[in-house]
Amino acid sequence: MHLKNIIKTLSVLLIALFIYTPISYGGFDVPSTDSGNAILLISFFDLRDRESFIQLTNLDPVNGTVHVQIWDVSNNCNENNFFDTYTPNDTHVYNMRDILTNDGNPSGVVLPDGAYGFVTIFDDSIIPCSYIGNLRVLDVNGYEYRTNLVNPGGGFGWGIIGDSLTFNYNTEGNVTLSDIVGIPYVVEDGEIAAADITNIFFPFDIDIYNLNEVPFSCRNIIFACTDQDNPLNEALLEQAGVASVASFEYGINNAIPHSKGGELLCPGNIISDGFVTMSLISAEFRAFNFIGFVGLNNGNSRGSMDSFWYPALSGGG
Repeated sequence: MHLKNIIKTLSVLLIALFIYTPISYGGFDVPSTDSGNAILLISFFDLRDRESFIQLTNLDPVNGTVHVQIWDVSNNCNENNFFDTYTPNDTHVYNMRDILTNDGNPSGVVLPDGAYGFVTIFDDSIIPCSYIGNLRVLDVNGYEYRTNLVNPGGGFGWGIIGDSLTFNYNTEGNVTLSDIVGIPYVVEDGEIAAADITNIFFPFDIDIYNLNEVPFSCRNIIFACTDQDNPLNEALLEQAGVASVASFEYGINNAIPHSKGGELLCPGNIISDGFVTMSLISAEFRAFNFIGFVGLNNGNSRGSMDSFWYPALSGGG
């Protein structure tokens, strides 16, 4: 009887350990895809009077190879890419204005001044490795953003309620600037396909809630790998038929405008404290993945940035 109780207790403990093992959101054992590769980490970058630095670390005791894809939104979302190798426990920083490989050699990618967009890092190792990474953006006007890179598949998407993404904001500490970046994508054979990236988009219906929990309706918007001045936007909006504006990035509203003067989620709205909901307009777009970065800053070297991801229902990445 005593032995049975011990066995029963151990079984309960093992089940509890399995259920409650915490998920690490900084890095994860890479899930395999049909090609053996998998997406690791995603970041955005900005060279418009800014400097951007992406740090990557191999956590495993084996050599690793990564495939780095860089998408330049300012140049019709053009793809640049290179491969890089990491020894065990190796760390390297990519200066996006002068991109060198881990061994200090030129990567072959030279971005034009004023480029901005996003970076995807895939594992290309024989034995899959685990990685962590972070982003740092420094602006000539004195403000700074820092955050961990997003790792889809490493846990649950942040701030997702049903088919809505939510984030809160305020103007405490003289916050006057906002940056909201959105990246829709699909993964094919262990990488992002260049043919797909310019043809997919994520449409959202935007609402802002004030501190009294009263909602204020805003316009419908599209996140796409394009800028507000791209002549292809008109065709994109016509194809979508659900929104009035398409962009890679937005600000919140007139109370906290975009730090680079871009489009706003809710123009004309001056609510300075509350939260935003971005509700997916149609479930058909759940076949795509969506990565978001939200940043607030006071323009004096102090700011905050967070990230979230929206997994595809189809498991496409």
